[in-house]
Amino acid sequence: MPIRILADPLIDQIAAGEVIERPASVAKELIENALDAGARRVEIEAEHGGIRLVRVRDDGAGIPAGELALALTRHATSKIGSLEDLERVASLGFRGEALPSIASVSRLTLTSRAAGADAAAQVEAADGRTGKPRPAAHPPGTTVEVRDLFHRVPARRKFLRAEATEFQHLLRTVTRLALSRFDVAFTLTHNRREILSVPAAVDRREREQRIARLVGDEFVANSRHLAFAHGGLALEGWIGLPSQSRAQPDRQYLFVNGRMVRDRLLANAARLGYRDVSHGDRHPAWLLYLSLEPSQVDVNAHPQKLELRFRDARGVHDFLFRAVQRGLAASGAEPGAAPPVTAANWLDAAAAASGSLPLAYGGVADRHDLQRPEPPPADSVDAPLGSAIAQLHGIFILSQTADGMALVDMHAAHERVLYERLKSALMGAGGARQALLVPAIVETTEADAALAEQHEGELAGAGLVVDRIGPATLAVRELPQVLAGQDIAGVLRDALADLGRHGATHRIEERQHELLANIACRSAVRAHRALSIPEMNALLRDMERTERSGHCSHGRPTWTRVTLAELDRLFLRGR
Repeated sequence: MPIRILADPLIDQIAAGEVIERPASVAKELIENALDAGARRVEIEAEHGGIRLVRVRDDGAGIPAGELALALTRHATSKIGSLEDLERVASLGFRGEALPSIASVSRLTLTSRAAGADAAAQVEAADGRTGKPRPAAHPPGTTVEVRDLFHRVPARRKFLRAEATEFQHLLRTVTRLALSRFDVAFTLTHNRREILSVPAAVDRREREQRIARLVGDEFVANSRHLAFAHGGLALEGWIGLPSQSRAQPDRQYLFVNGRMVRDRLLANAARLGYRDVSHGDRHPAWLLYLSLEPSQVDVNAHPQKLELRFRDARGVHDFLFRAVQRGLAASGAEPGAAPPVTAANWLDAAAAASGSLPLAYGGVADRHDLQRPEPPPADSVDAPLGSAIAQLHGIFILSQTADGMALVDMHAAHERVLYERLKSALMGAGGARQALLVPAIVETTEADAALAEQHEGELAGAGLVVDRIGPATLAVRELPQVLAGQDIAGVLRDALADLGRHGATHRIEERQHELLANIACRSAVRAHRALSIPEMNALLRDMERTERSGHCSHGRPTWTRVTLAELDRLFLRGR
């Protein structure tokens, strides 16, 4: 065929193919427009899963009557006006494609009354043709009604699913948008039945009530609130406890400057924050809000703006990773300084793992390098984990606390204490390194070899000194002492894969942690080993001083508490 300019209706339908996938996509675009207009209340109505009708009404700024038809014109927008505006987009939408794209594949009615206007106006569009505005009755704000989606595009219509399936997609979209803006009230009605209604939430209590309504009571009850800021980046949100991880990543919500995203870089960073407390096959839950200067992020990298590009991707990745890691680092009993430990000798730690060193209360070493200071006398129930009373079935420690009782899994708890101590001893202050008399030669691709050369400093900072000695050949000359004797070629290739995908890598550190976790697991006190009361109390005090002591390295909880009030209810006391 000869080269020619495409017809406008076809151009709009092609654009619609990029943005409008299903009724949920329509709802997303219309709700984002409402939020950009300053709405404080958004009402969504749907029929037949949104296929027959999606109607979004807001109380925002509205559109002047003279601009209604223009709003349905391709690339018409009030949100940017220059390249400088594009470089620091603060609104959710800005391309001016949503309304004309939706109108090209549906029957659309746009009714609006601008703030301060005496009356409203309405314009209709169908199959890419727009009528003339006419007077209408409407309160201040805007209503967009979209009927019969894809009715003239059968090839697209046949890919829509059943009503129930399409509605579930729409409900998930509305849920995410309601989580993105606590200051806005949302109502969702399906087939004239109210499905969801959440008022505006101002303080943290009200926000957690909305989260409980949208995500679930269980998430709120089993999560920690966090708030961190550093270097122009701020992160606030809720992170689920490792024991509440799920088989699917369906409770992972990420927002950047109020925009809901499914960004792989950010998801990877958040996952890394859980690496010491979660099982590899499980998915933690989180609800995180990242804020940064708009000029530092490109929101125009994806047609649906679900993925982003950051000017300093590595800095954002490391900030999010460290923030989640710190948020999970509290002991779970009472934050405090970890027990002091000196630089360890790797052979001593390896010997401890094999059981050749004498064990104190089942611990790592009773020798010089990893010796634990004598625990202070701690028989008081005022301590966070209380005072040990007994050992149950050789597995659990029962302790009396100020407000009830605590039950501790002694192996899991001791494993966490040993693991954190090994990390501090073997990886603290940069960690011990081992130079290789004969460099380890790693054959790779030319692209990976160039990547290793480019990121030589980052690899060296992680303990791996690598030289490029050929077009596709690398020589490892120095490595972390913990990794001596391991598959260093595999570790290096994994690190390079991360560097190519994310511009940052934590694989070298992860591999060291994995080895130390195995040592801690093998060295921890075993089930059915009898412990004395002083030994049990020593473990309780170590837990109180140890980060992440609420969970073992596999994500299992190490202890639980039962209050006197709960015991009273259990035994019907006072009734």
